[in-house]
Amino acid sequence: TLYGAMLAGVDVVLMGAGIPREIPGALDELSEHRPTSLAVDVAGARAAEPTRVRFDPAEFGGDALPPTQRPAFLPIVSAHSLATMLLKKASGAIAGFVVEAPVAGGHNAPPRGAAELDERGQPTYGERDRVDLQVMRDLGVPFWLAGAAHTPAALRGAREAGAAGVQVGTLFAFCEESGLDDSLKAAARERARAGDAEVFTDPAASPTGFPFKVLALPGTLSEPETYAARTRRCDLGYLRQVYRTEEGEIGYRCAAEPVTDYVAKGGRAEDAVGRKCLCNALMANVGLAQTQPDGAVEPALVTSGDDVAALVPLLARGPGGYTAADVVDYLLGPS
Repeated sequence: TLYGAMLAGVDVVLMGAGIPREIPGALDELSEHRPTSLAVDVAGARAAEPTRVRFDPAEFGGDALPPTQRPAFLPIVSAHSLATMLLKKASGAIAGFVVEAPVAGGHNAPPRGAAELDERGQPTYGERDRVDLQVMRDLGVPFWLAGAAHTPAALRGAREAGAAGVQVGTLFAFCEESGLDDSLKAAARERARAGDAEVFTDPAASPTGFPFKVLALPGTLSEPETYAARTRRCDLGYLRQVYRTEEGEIGYRCAAEPVTDYVAKGGRAEDAVGRKCLCNALMANVGLAQTQPDGAVEPALVTSGDDVAALVPLLARGPGGYTAADVVDYLLGPS
């Protein structure tokens, strides 16, 4: 994936949901078409037996190509301690960081410390989950704030705090140029206009085990009845977990696959409760829902930052939707 993106001329690689310490070195090697490898977490494997995925561009004709541009690498972090460690121990250069707060859409980092749920069943975040921006400034590399950084005031405040700017997702997710299915965009906009848009930080939805933001929309997996009606299956496998079989081989399992299959592969039944197939759902989000052999069409599951009401100032500009250019104009306008 990295190599293909580099051949296509990508300028920046952003990566979160883990500790991407080896990625910068891999980018260095791949930019010169040299072989590289990355460690892979394998459940059930002994630490003394690390598993690595190896890739040699020469096997695909890369050795006949001139050096490519080495893209800038920006890890997405939720803790200043992780940013500090990566700058010290990463295998190559890091150009900066995206600092993501737990109100951001998609997957969130789990809370630091003992896991606790609020009255709605959402993970609770506290003082330990706040990023010390003074530490980020002292690191001496650019950083961008993400998560509810979607107003002119937030952009100004980020810059005043030493950030290079902000990363915005939710406003662009529901703009005209977004790849999100038009009917889903329209439903989300309508809920924002009506003031009843609801986002739930689901601790169980994602088979990865990370909390996942879910926007409540009719006909999607946010509805218990839609979730219950779907037949569990794992036929895309983008979020599968790699595990070591009893025979010592590599296998793949997913907490959102049929429970009996998951347990047969060494998974725990309790870890499968409430898991949703994000692979199929996110494909459905962009209008590529699979039609299964039994005729069932895979339902969507829309994610969003906590503050869907942030769409209102843009929706107030006129009937219908708004464009990406409108978002930029809004953010750079007066606060």
